[in-house]
Amino acid sequence: MKVVFKLMITFSLIVSMFAIMNSKQVDAAESVSAHGAILIEQQTGRVLYEKNAHEPQRIASITKIMTAILAIESGKLEEMVKISEKAVKVEGSSIYLTQGEKVKLEDLVYGLMLRSGNDAANAIAEHVGGSVEGFVFLMNEKAKELGMKNTIFSNPHGLDDHEDHYSTPYDMALLTRYAMMNETYQKISGTKSYKGWKNKNRLLTELYDHCTGGKTGFTKRAKRTLVTTATKGDLHLIAVTLNAPDDWNDHIYLFEQGFKNYDMVEVVRASKAKIIKDSFYKNKVFLKTSFKYPVTKKEEDLFKINYKVLKPNKDWTKDEDVPNVIGVAVVYFKEKPIKEIPLFFKHEQKEEKKSFFDFFKSLFSSVIGVTHDG
Repeated sequence: MKVVFKLMITFSLIVSMFAIMNSKQVDAAESVSAHGAILIEQQTGRVLYEKNAHEPQRIASITKIMTAILAIESGKLEEMVKISEKAVKVEGSSIYLTQGEKVKLEDLVYGLMLRSGNDAANAIAEHVGGSVEGFVFLMNEKAKELGMKNTIFSNPHGLDDHEDHYSTPYDMALLTRYAMMNETYQKISGTKSYKGWKNKNRLLTELYDHCTGGKTGFTKRAKRTLVTTATKGDLHLIAVTLNAPDDWNDHIYLFEQGFKNYDMVEVVRASKAKIIKDSFYKNKVFLKTSFKYPVTKKEEDLFKINYKVLKPNKDWTKDEDVPNVIGVAVVYFKEKPIKEIPLFFKHEQKEEKKSFFDFFKSLFSSVIGVTHDG
């Protein structure tokens, strides 16, 4: 019995040790190593998690997201780029371009995003912007356009060769959200390998099945920086971490928490706006688009919709006198407006009267079997 009792105690101690170890792992998993981080939902931009999200920091090679989207939007992807001496001599990660060779701009963007080629970044900048300096001007103009208020770009690659080159997790999430609206960027960012180049984004290539793309970064001053995107069902997420010793696990944790706790809820459905009681608009007002928003289970009842419509004008004697857009549906979440959706007036579609000649022509065509496609 003593032996059995000792074995039971030993077993209990072992179980307790494993429980303690597992609890420590859970505690560790629930903290984000990054100095700055953010998780947003892609379609709406709702912030689901943030940590020092508006604090400017060095960003290293995630800079290249801006370089890539500007190259894509230039409309020059099919053009050949002659590689300059300046492009070749840049330090750091490289796709090993040689001076004087000609490379398609599209290939340079793949080399930029998959292998983080600094030589590719300079070559892109010179071709699209006329010079590196000209391209940097375009980068900062785009940043202003996107509302990246705490961002300054000084080069197209992210190397620590300028003091004024920084951004924030929030601003980089804004940029990535914008870039992900572009199908070409989506394709390049989510490519695992291209012409022998394997993507450095291990979250995409091996660590996380739901990852759809992103960009890695590292310099001695910026430390590890990372932007990734992930999709599960109809929930699309963007994670950004700056100065993160354990960035791969940070991103997996953020995504898993996002997918676990949030669902895309249809707040407004594309249909007739039956709630409008004005007799003039009865059964004639509709919404063309639906609206979904990411919420937790506890937040599903926190929406309110306010319909604002134009007062019917005495000059509107016929349907065609009424404007196409007659108001908006304002969606409120937690008492704050988050979306305005246009309300459209349904104009009656009147059939045009056909002449006797048109009727005879259509009848003759149907008899001999002629179709509109010839």
